[in-house]
Amino acid sequence: MAERKPQWPEVGDLAIATIETLTDFGAYAKLDEYGKRGLLHVSEISSSWIRNIRDFAHEGQKVVLKVLHVDIEKGHIDLSLRRVTKRERIEKVLSWKKDRKAEVLLREVAEKVGLSNDEVYQKVGAIIDEKIGLYGGFEKAAIEGPEPLTEMGIPENIAKAFAEVAQERMHVKLVKVKGVLEIRCLKPNGVKIIKEAFQAAKKEKPKDADIKFCVIAAPKYSIEAIAENYKRAEDILQKSAQSVESYIAQAGRQDTFRREK
Repeated sequence: MAERKPQWPEVGDLAIATIETLTDFGAYAKLDEYGKRGLLHVSEISSSWIRNIRDFAHEGQKVVLKVLHVDIEKGHIDLSLRRVTKRERIEKVLSWKKDRKAEVLLREVAEKVGLSNDEVYQKVGAIIDEKIGLYGGFEKAAIEGPEPLTEMGIPENIAKAFAEVAQERMHVKLVKVKGVLEIRCLKPNGVKIIKEAFQAAKKEKPKDADIKFCVIAAPKYSIEAIAENYKRAEDILQKSAQSVESYIAQAGRQDTFRREK
């Protein structure tokens, strides 16, 4: 796979590392994402007193380290374990796992279209990576299919293979939010108008989400939006409710919308 990381980390970066060697003054760790070796001084392992370094680290251990200093000319990198917060560690590990999975999936795309790993990265991966992130691209393709990729300029045959791999191998967890529409249409054909309003709203929904309507007990109707995250689902819920309201406004109506807790 073509190199996407800079050759050297920057000060403040978080990096996945493997402890290689323990010494009396600290440990040497290999930064997995960069192929570089750095020093984790004993004073940067823990904020508490260390009697035996092996109580805190061991060879082969995977850790998240913070980059404190980089000297490219001398080839030195100073690292810290104690300055990494729990939240930073969790987020970095999650991001790293997603990157690894995306690279595996991209290799499957390369095999499907008969290209080398480097070729498929240059033609597809680099473009997606820059716009929404490679893992994000697989998530989007799993939900929406190849269309978002072709809109980025990805060749149709590769976009199709990319979407096929995503839909076969990705499981995107969707979220739901609900609301209640209370509608009273004053026209003789009010029921028909309300039904048409719901149908129109469903047609306007984006490809990356779903919207469902059902009768609670007239004049109350349940509206449910399903999307990849709560922010997106909330936005779709509000827009769908507004679409219904706008449609029947021309026919004469009384309505209210409220978000379910």
